[in-house]
Amino acid sequence: INKQLEKMKQNQECERRKRIAEEKHKEWVKKKREEERRERKRKLSKEMVEKVTRELEKMQLQEKADIKYKEWLKKKRAEEAEKKKKEKEKEKEREAELLEKRTRSEKIFKEWLQNSRNKPQPALNGYGFPHGKSSGLY
Repeated sequence: INKQLEKMKQNQECERRKRIAEEKHKEWVKKKREEERRERKRKLSKEMVEKVTRELEKMQLQEKADIKYKEWLKKKRAEEAEKKKKEKEKEKEREAELLEKRTRSEKIFKEWLQNSRNKPQPALNGYGFPHGKSSGLY
């Protein structure tokens, strides 16, 4: 009877330990799953934060690029306007020079015309040619 009681106690003790071990195992598994869930949640939130940060940086870079492009475009247009202005000025100078040249040449031509009227006419029968032209053989 004592042996049977002892054996029953051992069996009960063994079952109790088994139950405790199973409960502890279940508890450990539950904690582990909870921990893994929290870890996944933390990783996901971290990834979201990184993604938002990257997008924000990308947007800032795009804005900077747009600003630089607009400044460059403004500078380029100003340079083109300046170039056109200089070309117009050169064209006006060229036209003024041409006009001055033309007026000067007209003035010289008129003076020459005036002076040519006053000059004596060359002899018509110069060098033995009648009417200034050769006629026939030598």
